[in-house]
Amino acid sequence: VEYTDDPHPRNSFWELWGLPLFDVKDASALMYEIAACRKAKPNYYIKVNAFDNTRGVESCCLSFIINRPINEPGFHLERQEVQ
Repeated sequence: VEYTDDPHPRNSFWELWGLPLFDVKDASALMYEIAACRKAKPNYYIKVNAFDNTRGVESCCLSFIINRPINEPGFHLERQEVQ
């Protein structure tokens, strides 16, 4: 479970909520951490990442946003095209 207040697509540095939940067999542990993060950070983006270690590497195989702020600030991109 990770959270951030910066919605920019290139922001790859999200804060980790608590300790990583490796080898969790019961989904209630994950739901407890999600509820605690939502309660503490209601105006933040919160996402859940899932890892698959079957190949011996820690690479993210699933990631989705589970919480968004009520008022999203958005962001502005300025293109710089060089010819």
